[in-house]
Amino acid sequence: MRRLGIFVLFVVWTAAAHGALPEPTFTAAQLRADLQEIDKALHEMPADLSHSVDERDLARAIRELDVKLENTPPLTRDEAWREFAALNPLLADGHLFIGFVDWRADVRAHLANGGSLFPFEVDVSPGCGLNVRRILYSSYLPPRAHADIRAVNGIPSGEICETLMARVHGDTRAFRADLLSRRFWFFYWKVFGAPNAYAISFKSAGAIQLDGSLQSFIGSTSLPELLAGEQEFRRQFDVEFVADDSSGKNASTAILHLRTFAWPNKDEVLAFTKQAFESFKRQHIEKLIIDLRDNGGGNDDQWIEGVMPYVATKRWRTASSFRKRVVTPDAAKGEKVGDVVDGQMETWFEPQPENPLHFGGEVYVAVGPGTYSSAVVMATVFQDFGFGKVIGSGNSVRANQSGGTRRTTLTNTGLIVVTPRFVLKRPSGAAQPAFLSPDIALAPDASLAEFPATLQK
Repeated sequence: MRRLGIFVLFVVWTAAAHGALPEPTFTAAQLRADLQEIDKALHEMPADLSHSVDERDLARAIRELDVKLENTPPLTRDEAWREFAALNPLLADGHLFIGFVDWRADVRAHLANGGSLFPFEVDVSPGCGLNVRRILYSSYLPPRAHADIRAVNGIPSGEICETLMARVHGDTRAFRADLLSRRFWFFYWKVFGAPNAYAISFKSAGAIQLDGSLQSFIGSTSLPELLAGEQEFRRQFDVEFVADDSSGKNASTAILHLRTFAWPNKDEVLAFTKQAFESFKRQHIEKLIIDLRDNGGGNDDQWIEGVMPYVATKRWRTASSFRKRVVTPDAAKGEKVGDVVDGQMETWFEPQPENPLHFGGEVYVAVGPGTYSSAVVMATVFQDFGFGKVIGSGNSVRANQSGGTRRTTLTNTGLIVVTPRFVLKRPSGAAQPAFLSPDIALAPDASLAEFPATLQK
């Protein structure tokens, strides 16, 4: 790790040489005080901390971090986050982590102020391989060359990956690798800095022979595709029709891509899904694949109102039971703020078989390593009530999902602790399998357009 320290010092020196204002720093006493606030938030809000972490392991990790911070020199906010975020993998829940108040705004401000980011979009494997998915700037390689990174600025790719993975949040290593893939440029910036140029060596990559020799790339000033895509409705919601013959005219399968349930205008989502099911009826679609592989969740009502009226065939509910932390008192139920309450899910939804757009064909729900939160709830509803088969890759996220996140802003560093206030047990109430497990296995990068053909083999 000595090389990381030298590199970070180089980045700080470079910024100072260009007249950048020094960042505020926080003393050991301030950092330890914030750590106490982290400890308090982790125990006061989650309804069931043991849902994802062994509390003894957490207590030990916090004690060790407190000892480490006792004699630390003053740290910047990013440096403080690097220390606190070492708890994230241990917390092992996508709704439970130490992070930044608004990391998206931080990225935009960084670019607007003349900064740049890592020049590639990168796929990260659970084994910590780094593969270039898309090149944002290059004078050497095609824009979509897939090449394995060997080293960056003298640091081996495996060391870079493990250093970042040690600070990423999420249920499992597979989930954290997927999250790091989507935000690699952000985590690299916060851990290794954002220099103007990168010396990168590659391994051999198919027809493009990259023999490991160093190549120089400037940092990207473009908005990463994740952030750009979040602002465009059609990049979050679209329909794809799969032709069942070479003419391309006769489609029997439709793929409904729902990449988020956090779109700010629910009415847009509902109008889109209504139009989609109108087209399914008009084109006599026989198979429907609902693609949630890129869906990290959001608001349940977007799929409850936007999808279920067209596919549900029986009475259903989103969960069998719950455990919640009370944040709003309810005298009628005898609930006080801070109480932990267990209960049965009493809200049921009725099917709408008379709906003229009701879909009567085969339904499949595609999930991947990054499917999370409300999207997992939707997948378990389809699986447990028999509305459709779940396809894709599993063992990445828990079938029983936490939710209802709350934020605590740390007094000194301004970082946040995100904590869930409830845990939902899947509709069937089954304890096993503990992780979302598809009925039909598919690789995370498998083509959904080719899936229907596999059913005929």
